[in-house]
Amino acid sequence: MDIETDFTVLASEDLRFPADRFDRVSMALHWATVLLVAFQLTTAFLPHQGDGARTLLTLHRSAGALTLAVVLFRLVWRARFAYLPAFPARMPKPQRWAAKANEYGLYAMLVLQPLTGLADGVFHGRPFMLFGFQVPAVMAFNRPLFHLSGELHEFGAKVLVALIALHIAAAALHGLILRDGMVKRIVPQRLAR
Repeated sequence: MDIETDFTVLASEDLRFPADRFDRVSMALHWATVLLVAFQLTTAFLPHQGDGARTLLTLHRSAGALTLAVVLFRLVWRARFAYLPAFPARMPKPQRWAAKANEYGLYAMLVLQPLTGLADGVFHGRPFMLFGFQVPAVMAFNRPLFHLSGELHEFGAKVLVALIALHIAAAALHGLILRDGMVKRIVPQRLAR
């Protein structure tokens, strides 16, 4: 049995919930991404001074690389194996468009943010730590690219936070006001009661 067949088995009916819910792997990847991004935002906004600054930056970079890996796997899973429930028929088309735009924006930023962060480390021209291992300097310090990657990373963080806020606001609207079952699509069944 090849790897594609293995993943197809994972996406089979055994791992799916009713037609209005995502498959379990998609749910697990969604919530893993949530935890990783929460950790990333926490480490980004903590003060980076003193003895713990280097450790904090190493944790932030390592979690960023892990986030990138999870999101890339998530995109492959989504494209090839995931069960994606349809929007409810009664959901207005502009609302569907806004949900899709937010989703694609989140995916784009979840890929770009780790890349700009890692670029910042590379363009700094010094070795840096990643998952407890030292990554050697691969190029000399490049001031323009170092500053550009840093600015893009900071701007990207603001865009990502705005997209997350919209996503949470939409979830609150659907879960607390409209009560249309949209939030239950991504929540494990035992928690969705």
